[in-house]
Formats: sequence, C-alpha cells, structure tokens
Amino acid sequence: MILYEYPFNERIRTYLRLEHLFQRLLTLVERPDALDHHFAIQTLFEITDVASRSDMKSDVLKDLDKHRQQLGALRNNPAIDARVLEAVLSQLESAYDTLSQTAGKTGVELGEDEALVAIRSRMGIPAGTCSFDLPAYHHWQHVHPQVRQQDLVRWSAHFSPLRDAVTLLLSMLRDTGTAQKVTALNGQFQQTLPQGKTFQLLRLRIDPTLALIPEISGNRLMVSVRLLQAAEGSRWVPHQREAWLEMTLCS
Repeated sequence: MILYEYPFNERIRTYLRLEHLFQRLLTLVERPDALDHHFAIQTLFEITDVASRSDMKSDVLKDLDKHRQQLGALRNNPAIDARVLEAVLSQLESAYDTLSQTAGKTGVELGEDEALVAIRSRMGIPAGTCSFDLPAYHHWQHVHPQVRQQDLVRWSAHFSPLRDAVTLLLSMLRDTGTAQKVTALNGQFQQTLPQGKTFQLLRLRIDPTLALIPEISGNRLMVSVRLLQAAEGSRWVPHQREAWLEMTLCS
C-alpha cells in the first residue's frame, strides 16, 4: 500500500516537511558516494531554512508541553496502563528539556562554519560548486568516505533535538487515528467531519496495483479525495470507476 499524508494545518505541514528532510539526510549520509554527500549538504541547508523560522522552536515546545500536561492528568487513572503512560511522559520530558536547552534558533551553528557558508553561497548557482569555484570543497569530496560521514554526522547533530521532538510528536499524532476502509465512487470520496473535534492529519493508503494517485483537500468541516489515473504522455485524468481506500483521520 502506498501511503499519502495530508496535513490540515500549517504546523503539521511543517513537521512533515522536516520529517521528510531528516529521513532523506539519514539515507544520504549512510551512503559512501561523494555525490550523495553533496546532496546531504544540500539537504542540511534545506533543513536550516525550515528549522530557523522564528516560531519553529516555540511551536514544537508548546506542542510537547501540551501533550505533557494532557497525559500528566491521566496519572492514577485505573483505565490507563501506568507503565506505558510513564514511558511516554518520560519521552516528552526528555524531548522538551533537550530542545529547550538549545540556544537560539535551531541550526544557527552551521552559519558560523566558513566552509559551509562558502558552499551554500554557491549552491544556488547552476554547477556553482565546481572545482574551479570551490577547490576546498572539491578536495573534501575526495577524502575517505568515513571522514565525510563524520563531518556530516557532526553537522547534523545540531538538529538532533528538533528531529527527535518532531518525530515524537508525529508518532503520537498518527497513533490517535483508526484506519477504516472507504469506497471512492466514480473516483471520488467525500466525508463530513464531526463537529467539536479537530483533525490535524489525514492518512490515505492506496493499493499500488490500482495505479492511482489522490488529489486531497480538506478543512475542519469536510475532507475530499479525487482519484486520478495515468493517461497518454505524462497526463493524469480523473478515474471514473469505484476504488477501495484505507483512510485514517488523526487528531
């Protein structure tokens, strides 16, 4: 099943972008090729752009604190497994304390590294990191892969508190949903959302053998999915037949 996720607000959208970038960075760092490490550095710059927003750190801390207070109120509830609850609270406390202790904007240290600043200044120019533009960077690309990996791990470590916090928040959000099978009649599905409950994330799984992609839209009142199928060339056209989907709404 292919998983598609649709955020209902800008904060969750940003968390998903960061998660995507962190996963890409991890994959690229683990590979030994210099070209992969070039794109790992590019990914670090993308993470910096997202993470250095003035409200990024405060938003994550607010979400961690909100979960901490909500779950803390469940202590001594006989219907709750105390060991599981304390384990989750411990994770929240650790993520909150670690992130709150970081000084300034996340990733600001990379802006103080002259080598990275030079690379970033040329990265936006087509082929701007050629050997005649950045000989020091060209040399770095030819050192032993393990040396490059150690540098990338060191640079990435500045984002570890934010990565761990976002990963925890998204994991907890996804755990709030229950999957249900729905039918898209004539390639379309709509569902009115219950009032009084705010959903933050839609998760949609589609059988890859159907060769369909979803166009998802939604707000606090309704969610809509339109399925598209491949046509000649690179065009996608509306799917006109019935299709089964697995949908999860997370709050």
